[in-house]
Amino acid sequence: MDLENQRRIKDLTEKFGAENLLVVLGGAEAEASGLAAETVTAGDPTFAGPLAGVQLGLSVYHIFELKEQVDAKAYDEQISMMEMVLDVDAIIAEVSTMRNSYSKFGK
Repeated sequence: MDLENQRRIKDLTEKFGAENLLVVLGGAEAEASGLAAETVTAGDPTFAGPLAGVQLGLSVYHIFELKEQVDAKAYDEQISMMEMVLDVDAIIAEVSTMRNSYSKFGK
């Protein structure tokens, strides 16, 4: 996760409270999605950004996990094609592992 997005998430958390935020990821690779999930829950694992050492514990999900909560037409138009070419199970496993390990709000 880039430094600007880390700053935005940190600012939003300070403004609205961690219990009121939900982070939705859309990464195409399991490892990258897992790192982003770790960053918003346990802190930046690279210790390079604004979330270095900051454990926000945010609720974090990959968009694939929220399929049933998204408008079916919008999901079909914007996301369903990616389900056919990506390793959805691996992506969900990475994100859910971070959420279940570090999230304070969305288990």
